[in-house]
Amino acid sequence: MKLVTAVGEESPFVGMITNDEQHIIPLKRVEESVFGSSIIPDSLLECIKLGSDFIDRIQNQSSVFHSRTDLHIPINQVRMLAPIHKPEKNIICVGKNYVEHAIEMGSAEDIPEHMMVFTKAPTTVVGPSHDVLSHSDITNELDYEGELAIIIGKKGKGISREEALDYVFGYSIINDITARDLQSKHKQFFIGKSLDTSCPMGPWIVHKSVVDNPNHLNIQTKVNGELRQDSNTKHFIFDIEEIISVLSKGMTLEPGDIIATGTPAGVGKGYKPPKFLKHGDVVTIEVETIGILENKIY
Repeated sequence: MKLVTAVGEESPFVGMITNDEQHIIPLKRVEESVFGSSIIPDSLLECIKLGSDFIDRIQNQSSVFHSRTDLHIPINQVRMLAPIHKPEKNIICVGKNYVEHAIEMGSAEDIPEHMMVFTKAPTTVVGPSHDVLSHSDITNELDYEGELAIIIGKKGKGISREEALDYVFGYSIINDITARDLQSKHKQFFIGKSLDTSCPMGPWIVHKSVVDNPNHLNIQTKVNGELRQDSNTKHFIFDIEEIISVLSKGMTLEPGDIIATGTPAGVGKGYKPPKFLKHGDVVTIEVETIGILENKIY
């Protein structure tokens, strides 16, 4: 089940991608057409907050949603937004969660013993195919970071490893765009990680029922077709269960919270000489089972 936020001639709506990935099923419109009314909200964030009621309704009426092909919309006739295009909170990010990335950013001494966490402002979020601003007036070291994203599905605090995946709604892809020079200049991550448009997300959220093992997914990043990052989430230092458990110790996780799980080796800064992003570059991130997120630097 792949859930999207898209906009066509009207305001943004919540949809489900058809099996061939060529059409979007506008869930609320189909439900209203068939049943005369709908419980489906206009934002995917609000849908997630409905919890199992939302997923159960879609699954129970799956044949109805897929059969109303007259209401399906070709995917090339809408603009895809980030699935959660207006996050209510900062995006939570795990830093240096792959050994080889920690080493390329410093040395073996930089491999974290405890989970490293920072955040990106909600205003960073943009959707698939949305242009990413180069911010050339303030940075010369714009970098890419392909990452698997966790979407929290229910409220929790003090979550055990054993129960952690029960709190997941689904998964998406994030490009944690980073201004390395600002990161260095300010001696912290927030400014260098929070430039407008620096968190492309999408193309959709894949419900957790589709993902057998999120800790074993291939992940690749290409820039203008050149393979830069090539790894698997099995190489996480802190797996998804650990990430959720540690974050929830003393801090409440809520439906719609977005967690970026860290990037593998191969970022632009890791090359000698560095390969930073420039105007016109196209960054393509593919995560097994999840999909492809592509954005152009403008």
